[in-house]
Amino acid sequence: MLQTHKVRAITLDLDDTLWPIWPTIAKAEKALGAWFTDNAPATGRFWGDAERRRLLREQVVQEHEHLAHDMAFLRRESIRRALAQAGDDEALAATAFDVFIAMRHEVELYEDALEALQFLAARFPLVAVSNGNADLGRIGLMPHFRAAFSAASFGVGKPDARIFLAAAEAAGVPAEAVLHVGDDALLDVLGAHAVGMQTAWINRGEHPWTQSVQPHASLTDLRELCALFS
Repeated sequence: MLQTHKVRAITLDLDDTLWPIWPTIAKAEKALGAWFTDNAPATGRFWGDAERRRLLREQVVQEHEHLAHDMAFLRRESIRRALAQAGDDEALAATAFDVFIAMRHEVELYEDALEALQFLAARFPLVAVSNGNADLGRIGLMPHFRAAFSAASFGVGKPDARIFLAAAEAAGVPAEAVLHVGDDALLDVLGAHAVGMQTAWINRGEHPWTQSVQPHASLTDLRELCALFS
């Protein structure tokens, strides 16, 4: 059971908590494929084969396990290798990545997200904790947050204790005074719970809970979260 009177700061996941990530990634992949078709046609044909793209991505991840937390690096390296394997100019990789990352930031917030951020930021210091590569400043949401931690910039991602503890420090409170909010059972709930934070699981898809450790609150959206503090 969530003890709201103990909450003095809130840490928030981003992807699939404030916006759905896979429609955004699909749009970014489509934009990248179109750019390849216009500027590197051989790579465009390569990129249009979803299975080849998947295998390439898996190869990159396997060869760079120590950088598995850095989504931007993995994406850039996948693009570079696709260009190389297709026989196109690898120097195009930087521009191609810019095409992808620009569209990756064209997120569509869940309808409850902005109102919830405004409500929560008026009451608590908010700190973003994400394994993704979204830039809140680029999206326009940074004014609601005291700080933002991404796995790539911090060096480790969730569920590593260090990123949660750093977020608590940035909020200016001990971990036990933090409520972490996110959609992922392992990365968000179990990770935050392990450092003594309270946890709220955002379950927009009515998924069953399968972990032995229970979240302190299980919610269908961010409006329910705000209602706990009304």
